[in-house]
Amino acid sequence: MYKQILIDTDILIDFGRADLKAATYLQNMGLTHNLCISSITAMELLIGAANKQELGIIEKFIKRFSIIHIDKLVSETAYNLIKEYRLSYGLLLADALIASTSIVNNIDFISKNQKDYRFIKDLKLLSY
Repeated sequence: MYKQILIDTDILIDFGRADLKAATYLQNMGLTHNLCISSITAMELLIGAANKQELGIIEKFIKRFSIIHIDKLVSETAYNLIKEYRLSYGLLLADALIASTSIVNNIDFISKNQKDYRFIKDLKLLSY
């Protein structure tokens, strides 16, 4: 059984822009990990669609990942993260929900935007 890893939206956007680093990273991680995304990430990707054709392409791409949906515990954890880090670090709602998905499910998390997450205790943030 593969270890799970939660992939942040920024890496998937880079992949969609044919970024070689993102493509290589996802391909290599997919050999040893179950690649997961938060339902927030899935929604962020869908919002990026300019038309129905792009929406279809994005939906097909999303199916390559295991989606972890928000539940009560993820929501409560995100609420606590916002209380703790919004004023001191500018933590945004989507980032709090994605980080709490990783924390609650005890899954390593990878993001290109390390500055958005590095201050969160209990988050297993990996370097990209």
